[in-house]
This record gives sequence, C-alpha cells and structure tokens, in this order.
Amino acid sequence: MENGENYITIVDEEGNEELFEVLFTFDSDEFNKSYVLYYPAGADNEENEEIEIHASSYIPSEDGEDGNMQPIETEEEWDMIEEMLNTFLAEEEEE
Repeated sequence: MENGENYITIVDEEGNEELFEVLFTFDSDEFNKSYVLYYPAGADNEENEEIEIHASSYIPSEDGEDGNMQPIETEEEWDMIEEMLNTFLAEEEEE
C-alpha cells in the first residue's frame, strides 16, 4: 500500500463490509511491523465533520495485494502512530 487513492474493505464481526480509504502506510523498525491509517470512504467530502481515523498493524501478503490486519496492541505503538499521524498532517498543511 502506498499513498494515494487506495481503498480497503474491512469486514466486521457481524460480516458487514465497509469501504475505507487509506490515508497512509508506514513501517516501523522499532516494532518490526507495518501500519495502515484509514478512514471511512467519502468522509473527507463531508464538510464540518471530524473524520475518525483508524489504525491497524498489518502483515503484507506475498502477492502484495491484501494483507492480514491486526489490532494495535501497546500504548507505545499508539504513541508512535499518533506521532506519525501528526507529522503527516503537518506536512499536508504545508503543501
């Protein structure tokens, strides 16, 4: 997954599928994992709405298509993700 117009489909516990747009992905040497930050598709088109951004770690598949997403497990990971998100948002504002 790279930056750009990428979408992922998440299936919840009840089998419902929901489309999300990938905000960005990054790798962490510290945790030896890859991460994806994403939000509900179309949410960026709604004015004055705060967008809920989700994060998961993932293991890319061999073919580079779908990966296996995992929940974030530690407070240290959440802190690192928040720092990466703040950096990403600050760079977006500069452009």
